[in-house]
Amino acid sequence: MRRQFCERALLTEELSLPANEPPKMKGFIMSRPLAVVTGASTGIGYELARVCARNGFDLVVVADENRIEIAAQDFSVLGASVVPVVADLSDRPGVDMLLEKIGARPVDALLANAGSGLGGSFLDQSFDDVEHVIGTNVTGTIYLIHRIGQQMRSAGEGRILITGSIAGFMPGPFNAVYNATKAFIDSFSWALHNELKETGVTVTCLMPGATETAFFERAGLLDTKIGQAKKDDPKDVAKIGFEAMMNGDGDVVAGWHNKLQSAIANITPAAVLAEQHRKQAEPGSGTQRRSA
Repeated sequence: MRRQFCERALLTEELSLPANEPPKMKGFIMSRPLAVVTGASTGIGYELARVCARNGFDLVVVADENRIEIAAQDFSVLGASVVPVVADLSDRPGVDMLLEKIGARPVDALLANAGSGLGGSFLDQSFDDVEHVIGTNVTGTIYLIHRIGQQMRSAGEGRILITGSIAGFMPGPFNAVYNATKAFIDSFSWALHNELKETGVTVTCLMPGATETAFFERAGLLDTKIGQAKKDDPKDVAKIGFEAMMNGDGDVVAGWHNKLQSAIANITPAAVLAEQHRKQAEPGSGTQRRSA
């Protein structure tokens, strides 16, 4: 894909269109590139969809909650044609539903952002919940990338942004499955980036740290130190990720403090990292104690 394709789309909008309406497919005008953004109802995914809309993309936005339909209205105000999809992307049927909604229109950018966490002791967790985290963060994510990535490779152009995490650099007591899935995603992203070099398809891994989103509430981490700590702004994270995707960078760590933390993690023993994570994520670790 040429880096100028968004600019061409924006220029097209400025031209006077003929009397006959341009061809449409599933509600889209075909003059703009298409971005698919998963987990787009809130947080980083919502902000990624917004920055895509501002930069000339039409959107297919996906989440596992009806709130995505409200978010879609916000994106439409920015000039994008938007199709919201409510789907559980933790399994192949949910991804297949999304692919059916996309239809035959080529995807220019896939922003695979959907993810979930699960706080608490692993042995005390429902294994159904464990499977849902693995399904969302790994199985559904790479299945969607597999399907859309094949189309991009055949076309000889495309951009893929995968939301990993600096959590993938460290063992994660009391969020063990999440950290393990992000270690998979961080590694998978770089492998795919290498496989697709010189094909016209770029793969970028966005690796944020703790970000001010609904993640910590949904994961049951609000009573932890990390859940109560100051976090990064999802707008800033999304901007950094979008720019890295458009540049074709292999990865980007959002925030200087996260860059430092990830660099230190590479030279710190796993046992030390695990103990550090425990202090941040152990249930009750963030509760303010009353003075005597």
